[in-house]
Amino acid sequence: MTNPASGRLAQIADLGAEAEEFDTLLTGLKSGGWTRPTQFKAWTPEDIVRHLHAGDLLALASATGPETFVRMYEEAQALRAQGKTRRDVERLRIGSDDTGDALRRRWRGTLARLCDALAGKPADARLKWAGPDMGVRMFTTARQMEIWSHGQAIYDLQGLDRPAPTARLRNIAEIGVRTFSWTFTVHALPVPTVVPHVRLSAPGGETWEWNAGNATDRVEGEALAFCQVVTQTRNFADTTLRVTGETARHWMSIAQCFAGPPETPPPKGTRFKS
Repeated sequence: MTNPASGRLAQIADLGAEAEEFDTLLTGLKSGGWTRPTQFKAWTPEDIVRHLHAGDLLALASATGPETFVRMYEEAQALRAQGKTRRDVERLRIGSDDTGDALRRRWRGTLARLCDALAGKPADARLKWAGPDMGVRMFTTARQMEIWSHGQAIYDLQGLDRPAPTARLRNIAEIGVRTFSWTFTVHALPVPTVVPHVRLSAPGGETWEWNAGNATDRVEGEALAFCQVVTQTRNFADTTLRVTGETARHWMSIAQCFAGPPETPPPKGTRFKS
C-alpha cells in the first residue's frame, strides 16, 4: 500500500515509526544500562543497536547498489570462515567503536538514509538479502521486524511493558505468515503442503486472517503473541495462542521469520519481563 500524501509505501512510514519508538526506549537507558546483558543470548543493548546498525548498513547497500551488497556480504562470510565473531564482523562493517548514545545517533542516521533510499525504489522492485531476494515492501517490513523483535529484549531487561501495539504490527504478522515455508526450508525440513489457518485479534479490535480454507491446522489468538513467536522473542508455550493440528504445532515450535541460518526458539519460561 502506498501513502497517497507522500508517495511512499506505508511500510516505510511504519519502519520510521518503529525506529522512533525504539529510539525513545534507548534514550531512557542510563549509562550502565547499555552494557547489561539481556535474556537474548546475553546481548547487551549496545550489542543490539550495533547489530541493527550493521544490518541497516547492509540493507542500505542493497537498496543503493546490489554489487556493493554482494561485496559486503561476501566479505562478512569470509571473515566468519576465518573465525571472526559476529561482533567482530559488525564492528568492522560499522567502522567505529562508538558506544551508548553515540552509537544510537549513528544508527538513527543510517536508518534515515535507508528509509530515503527505499522510498526511491519502485514498489515492485526486488532487493538482495542474506536469504531469498525480497520485494521492497517485505524488505522494509523485515527491517521493522528486526527493530521490533530486538527491542523486546531491552523492554524485558528494563522490566517495562512496551507501548500498546498499533496497526503497524500487521506488517510483522504478515511476514510471519509469509515465511511459513522458509521456516521449514531453513531447518532442512520438508515443507508441508497445507498452510495453517491463522486468525488473529488485532490491536484495533478487528480480525486479521490468512489461509481461511484450512480447518484442520489453525493458529488463533492475539496478534502480539503470534508476532512474538515468529520473531522468537517468546516460546509459543508461554503465550495464549491456541494451536491446533500437527503442522501448526510444528510450525509454532520452530517458527523463524528472519533470514540467516536456522535458529532455535527460546526454551519455555526463559523470556519474560524482568
